[in-house]
Amino acid sequence: MSPNNKKMKVVIISDGTGSTATGITRAVTAQFKDREIFLTRYKNIRTKEQIESIFTEAAIHHDLVVYTIVSSELREYIAELSRKKHLRCLDILGPALTVFSNYFEQEPEATPGLLHAVNDNYFKRVEAMEFTLNHDDGRHLESLSLADVILVGISRTSKTPLSLYLSLNGLKVVNVPIIMGTPLPKELFEIDQRKIFALTIDGDALLAIRKNRLDRLGAKGITGDYADDSKVIDELEWANKIFDENKRWPVFNVTNKALEETASDILKLLNMRKNNKFKQSK
Repeated sequence: MSPNNKKMKVVIISDGTGSTATGITRAVTAQFKDREIFLTRYKNIRTKEQIESIFTEAAIHHDLVVYTIVSSELREYIAELSRKKHLRCLDILGPALTVFSNYFEQEPEATPGLLHAVNDNYFKRVEAMEFTLNHDDGRHLESLSLADVILVGISRTSKTPLSLYLSLNGLKVVNVPIIMGTPLPKELFEIDQRKIFALTIDGDALLAIRKNRLDRLGAKGITGDYADDSKVIDELEWANKIFDENKRWPVFNVTNKALEETASDILKLLNMRKNNKFKQSK
């Protein structure tokens, strides 16, 4: 295709999503308003055979080729093909990788798709945290089925901080309080029971935590049922009875355990279940 033609095609080749090359190309072509420019994007390109096929097609109309490839071998191959087939090519990543490599005095990893993977993980964690915050303390149970993990337990068994910690791993977490004398929400029994994890704590530790909390709130000496010795024991027994009736809920005792330790135990169990499911499907 002649450069004087008002209609032009730009071929984008990337070993990732091609979003970087596409964004730069659109930013540049916006400066040429009298041209009608069409973009064709080829994603996840990893072999010489794929590149050869793309260049054979592009050579028919002498399309412009823009590429973001981290492999130096594939970049050299593209440069070679551009000379053989007389195609104009723009290497977006190559020069930048060379400059940074010289500056850092080390070779780049040359792993395709790293930027996209980082972005995906980041947005997954943000989405999980937003979900977890919106479902704290048993709220919005109508969307309970969307959760990856559901924590149940009485007050002060670390449900909220544990939920937030797990959300940093990209897990959508709901925590549901167990209140003595109040039936658990029916939604809890309508979803996959393997998502549910029960939290318990020793009576003495729970009493100390609750009394300390009242002290911090300026209510020292005013306990009520919340920090009454016998009421707390009754509450624990009520919760443990519920756990006994629901055998599929693994129970984690959080007494004197760091948040990270309980989270690690839950993550290990989730990974084990995931691996077992994968093996069974093979």
